[in-house]
Amino acid sequence: MEKRIREFLEYLELERGHSQLTIRNYDSYLNKFAQFAQERDVESVEQIDLELVRLWRLELHRRSLSTKTLNYYMIALRSLLKYLSKIDVKSLAPEKIELAETPERQIAFLESEELQRLREVNTGKNDLELRNRAIVEVLFSTGLRVSELINLNRDQVNIERGEFSVAGKGGKRRVVFLSDEAKSWLTRYMAKRFDKDKAIFIKKMRSRESGGDKLEETGGPARNAFGFSLADAGGRLTSRQLQRIIRDAARRAGIVKKVTPHTLRHSHATDLLRAGADLRSVQALLGHSSVTTTQIYTHVTDKHLREVYKKYHDRKDEHLNQKLKIKNQNDR
Repeated sequence: MEKRIREFLEYLELERGHSQLTIRNYDSYLNKFAQFAQERDVESVEQIDLELVRLWRLELHRRSLSTKTLNYYMIALRSLLKYLSKIDVKSLAPEKIELAETPERQIAFLESEELQRLREVNTGKNDLELRNRAIVEVLFSTGLRVSELINLNRDQVNIERGEFSVAGKGGKRRVVFLSDEAKSWLTRYMAKRFDKDKAIFIKKMRSRESGGDKLEETGGPARNAFGFSLADAGGRLTSRQLQRIIRDAARRAGIVKKVTPHTLRHSHATDLLRAGADLRSVQALLGHSSVTTTQIYTHVTDKHLREVYKKYHDRKDEHLNQKLKIKNQNDR
């Protein structure tokens, strides 16, 4: 079983182009399953049956895992079984593994007024604010995922054209677009860059005048213009640092709800749909493999349609009722 799992993980990396993070997760899920199976004298994939899967699901449930996490384990096992079927290795049919029902996913997005406050909290008065404003504008304009943004390189982005391609999940490429606002702030930010780092968004910048890092004292260790200590100094931003940038901007903007970089991706999709974009186009812009994934946003736009209905249709009814009321009074 361990040999087949290793071959499957190599297949994900070489043939399917999955990220190292995805492969590490599958490795963890499947090797825990293999250990569980071995404890029950099941050492080959040919011996996997529904009873073993039932016992594995029961074991996961008793560990108090959430339904979503439990499904991740089942998805990993089902993917392994699909691979085995593909290479003609006899085992349990993958379609026999069912996933547990999960609650409808709740989408967190920013309303227009909240989004405006988040964008304007960084005015560009220093290098830190200039970079952070460019990050917010690019995230909202393109709907990029965290990994897609932090992995962006200078030579990928044509700011003048306002469009570029990005590699999403599974290495699938798609084209995204920059708004005029995003182009403006990104141009201003790049004009301040005198380093040779290939990443677009970095932790520190070099001053042309000093040839070194701009530092400031904050009552603790010396920090550069972006608020990171010298120990953090390096090139490309990390996902955790990006999350902190957005969280701190939301706090300064007085937004009480939890705001993450992915919230801006949701806001991007919601904004497109509310403006009249069709679901298939939004699917392509977000890089979703299936339109089913994109449909999570429809309940948000349904609420918007209800507001439009009440504003315009109910208003007509009120006008008609008023006319009938006047008519009845005249008839009297």
